Amino acid sequence: MERTPSGFKTSSAKNIANSKLRETFHSATRHALEQRLKSIHQVPEWEELREKGHQIKKEVINQLDFYLEQLESNILNNGGQVFWARDADEASNYILKLCRRLNAKNVVKSKSMTTEEIKLASKLEKQGVEPIETDLGEFIIQLANETPSHIIAPALHMTRQQIGALFNKTFNIPYTEIPEELCAFARGKLRQKFLSTKLGISGVNFAAADTGTIVVVENEGNARMCTNLPKVHVAIMGLEKVIPRFEDLSIFLKLLSRSATGQKQTSYVSMINGPRKVEDLDGPEEFHLVILDNGRTEILSNPKLRESLFCIRCGACLNTCPVYQRVGGHSYGSTYSGPIGSVLTPLLQGLDTAKDLPYASSLCGACSNICPVKIDVHHQLLWLREQVVKQHKSSWQERLAMHCYTSIMKDVRLYRLGSFFLRNLLKIFYKKGQHLNVPGWSKDRDFPPIAAKTFKELWKETTQQKTT
Repeated sequence: MERTPSGFKTSSAKNIANSKLRETFHSATRHALEQRLKSIHQVPEWEELREKGHQIKKEVINQLDFYLEQLESNILNNGGQVFWARDADEASNYILKLCRRLNAKNVVKSKSMTTEEIKLASKLEKQGVEPIETDLGEFIIQLANETPSHIIAPALHMTRQQIGALFNKTFNIPYTEIPEELCAFARGKLRQKFLSTKLGISGVNFAAADTGTIVVVENEGNARMCTNLPKVHVAIMGLEKVIPRFEDLSIFLKLLSRSATGQKQTSYVSMINGPRKVEDLDGPEEFHLVILDNGRTEILSNPKLRESLFCIRCGACLNTCPVYQRVGGHSYGSTYSGPIGSVLTPLLQGLDTAKDLPYASSLCGACSNICPVKIDVHHQLLWLREQVVKQHKSSWQERLAMHCYTSIMKDVRLYRLGSFFLRNLLKIFYKKGQHLNVPGWSKDRDFPPIAAKTFKELWKETTQQKTT
């Protein structure tokens, strides 16, 4: 059964009850945060880098049309081809046409959240083309028929014991839970695929407009195999991934690697400037860049939410979010989970589908504090909650309760009358040793006991004491 954002409440309740899953997420996110903290402490100018990253992203988003056209022009000058895809179907169909032209029965694919967003793998399978995930995490979840549970670590929800059992069952090999042995087996399975396929697909971390350079960041080397060995390389990027200048890359690589994995630098940074030149020893004969909209221009038109397009997909806000740590990535029912996913998913899929996600936050602000490009995530979630209420997406019971509350708070007489009745009602309940049963609250916690005196009573007493 396919997960959707509309099932958030059901999925999250189920996952919260799974103590093993909660332990797995807590351990993994805590480790990631510890590594990040050690890494950024080695960079005294960390806050200055964050501000620079924010300002560069602001510049590019405010002039997105200019920088995208500049990127396209330089890609074409470098010998590549560019396709503008309005939505997921256009992007997938373009790649399917390439598969048919090449008579490709399979494709090798590196990790890419954008391809997950457009559900490229399932669309290729339906047309008889086998997508081969080459990132270890993606390879694992493909075998398990799962979806990514984290932006950086797709198989974060699985223990090494579960992965060992999966390999044992799928490939009929002796059980092992040793990571090095599992990695070696996966590498052996994929090696021949790299050498025989005609089409390689990758995502894009950054695209420098002034040089037409596509940048892919990874730790395993599989993405470089996908981009270099096949005859044709297709890179898919959301249109927000462009950066103005190649020199800006040094800032974003520092921000991304430390925020995502706590590393000074990731193991592989591939800079692709088009297809293979005559003097080159390797590389694809053709290079195609698919620039995907899929709802992004609509986000761009909203001044309150366009900042969400600054995201560099580091996953740090997921690691620090107390809600994500407890419910896991699959609860969100979307490619993008955690705080940034709770902003992006309603914008990309609509509030009708994802009206619960803006409430998947304590609004503690940890996501905004940790974001390497200083996205004001928690205020965007608050604004989306406002839209849920304005568009009457919330329940009628909640709307009625808030209407009554607003009316009481606006009228001093109603406030005093309501306060009088509520206080006396609570006194009766607590006198009997009971708790007031409040729907949606009392199931998980007790209603707080009433104070012995109201603030006004205390104020009156204090004032009288001062006058006497």
